[in-house]
Amino acid sequence: MTQTNHPSKYVVREYLERRAQAVKPPPSPEEIRRQLGWGLMLFEPKMETGR
Repeated sequence: MTQTNHPSKYVVREYLERRAQAVKPPPSPEEIRRQLGWGLMLFEPKMETGR
């Protein structure tokens, strides 16, 4: 099972402020997600033991 980890709105605002001042073209969506720590977290299902 996967769950999405979203950055806080404050982290996103800071990122957008930095990007607005940058002269370079915007990075790829994957790089933006990496910089913001916005990714998929993998969770292993818990194995229940029947006793």
